[in-house]
Amino acid sequence: MKRKLMGRLTGLCLATVMAVSATGCGSTTAAGTASSAAGSAAASTAAGTAEAEGSKKYAEPLTIDVFDSQANFQGTQTGWFAKIVKDKFNIELNIIAPNVAGGGDTLYQTRSANGNLGDLIVTNLDKSRLKDMVTAGLVTDMTPYMDGETNLKKYQSAIDGANKLAGQDGTWAVPSEISNQPATDPCDANEPTNAPSLRWDVYGAVGYPEMKTMEDMLPVLKSMQDKAGKSDSGKSVYALSLFKDWDGDIMQNAGALCSLYGYLPSGFCMNKVDGSDVQSVIDDDGIYVRSLKFLFQANQMGLVDPESTTQNFDTLQTKYKDGAVLYSLWPWLGAGQYNTAENTAAGKGFQDAVIDDMKCLTYGSMPYGKMEVGFMVGSQAKDPQRMVDFIDWLYSPEGIEDAMPANCGPEGLTWKMKDNEPVLTDFGVQAFVDKTADLKVPDEWGGGTYTDGISALNVKTVGLVDTDDETGMCYNYLRWDDYTKRVASKLTEDWSSHHENETLPINYFKNNGNLLVFPGTNFVADEYSTDISTIKEQCKQSIVAYSWQMAFAKDEAEFNSLLKEMQDTVNGLGYDQVLAVDQKNCEGQNAAIKEASAK
Repeated sequence: MKRKLMGRLTGLCLATVMAVSATGCGSTTAAGTASSAAGSAAASTAAGTAEAEGSKKYAEPLTIDVFDSQANFQGTQTGWFAKIVKDKFNIELNIIAPNVAGGGDTLYQTRSANGNLGDLIVTNLDKSRLKDMVTAGLVTDMTPYMDGETNLKKYQSAIDGANKLAGQDGTWAVPSEISNQPATDPCDANEPTNAPSLRWDVYGAVGYPEMKTMEDMLPVLKSMQDKAGKSDSGKSVYALSLFKDWDGDIMQNAGALCSLYGYLPSGFCMNKVDGSDVQSVIDDDGIYVRSLKFLFQANQMGLVDPESTTQNFDTLQTKYKDGAVLYSLWPWLGAGQYNTAENTAAGKGFQDAVIDDMKCLTYGSMPYGKMEVGFMVGSQAKDPQRMVDFIDWLYSPEGIEDAMPANCGPEGLTWKMKDNEPVLTDFGVQAFVDKTADLKVPDEWGGGTYTDGISALNVKTVGLVDTDDETGMCYNYLRWDDYTKRVASKLTEDWSSHHENETLPINYFKNNGNLLVFPGTNFVADEYSTDISTIKEQCKQSIVAYSWQMAFAKDEAEFNSLLKEMQDTVNGLGYDQVLAVDQKNCEGQNAAIKEASAK
């Protein structure tokens, strides 16, 4: 596999990179103000060139407000990504994050009422939001600024599809997660989005017991908890630990269990993504109530962390890192925190297990893009052309590498080309393999820690398994031969020996009929009327509250009583009216799935 230089040089300071990118990329992403030289004459010269080029196009330094519904950080972007953006565009990113500010859509409504969401807007396009923003004059038509934006033109079809949601002609938004892979191909790199992920070493210590159903996992988890002893720091270990931060229409943790059987929540429906079944979340014998009963039974057996009702996601992560939790709600969670090089070399860590009757939900690639998230330029933006240039860069190979979560990061810092293949640098090994805590970034790359410097935008512009069209290189380092060889360990070898010598869980599940792919489609759900929205909000609050109470009920009688109360309460609020809309949306979604699957 060959990689063209494309305006990026390996191993030089960032200023050098910026100098050549202005001419090598063929786009409008000229360099901004360069940082100090990295100690070599060549770097100093390049820095001067970068500064000169930046001064021509982006002479005025700008601090821009980024209203970002995806962000989990609020404030000024710092570190290595901030330096890249500063050097290329002479801008500083001030992230405004509703997730951090709290209050649901309150911040969106407040800023909308003031007529200024931000210079750059990252939020959902569906459910009439894009149309509402266009009608209210909150976003700018990018059409006059699109000349020369060569990266965005690659995705013109997806952009055109998204802009149909605006209700009038123009280029108002760019959708996220636009993929160059088929819709039916999983977009996950090496394991499904959802799978029963266990502390594999402890699972092995109790004999790798077979599990025919989800409920069969309970005695297995009990044996594992009894076997595990204390956490790495000497604290109590629990099979399950829960959190409330991500609750939406339902209890999110229960929803994760539903996904083990291929069900995707759609409002108050559970839609099996092969189109074979649509259930109400309050059905006595439905998958959601079954998942709540699983959590209830687990708690009855002493398997659930008693702090589950009060802790947040950040606290939960620290427990996984300490080895205090044995079941991971999603594969990436436990492995991301505990599967350090040291632990996996010792044969310790999380791996995906098999439940015989499971159909793990994973997501397909999205050639049409993801309408839930898109980029827009605010109507009050100080420099709309610069905003469009920045968006265009985010969809360039360099931008995808640098800005997308879980991707490879800056060439020269975390990786380089060797023998026409991408390989990790020593720094990259520390960041991605060793998972070194508080890993310091060299000053010439922006300083601070690597983690703190990661883009706070928290948006996937393209699919996780997408490749550079010109080089064939996968942007996600998890797919690189170099990474795969480096993380091979006692843990992965043991897992492979129990799964037909397969190295990727997602391949094993697919080959053995334990995977359901939700194909990427351009389906957009119908919006709720104002009256239905009000009813839905009331029902949602009741369903979530009762769900938590049911999971921690004192006995089965109380569980059943709470279930009946939940059903009666939401039915009294008009639940059936919301459900009717959700069921119609599921019909449309399933039709889109059928169409995408046929291509």
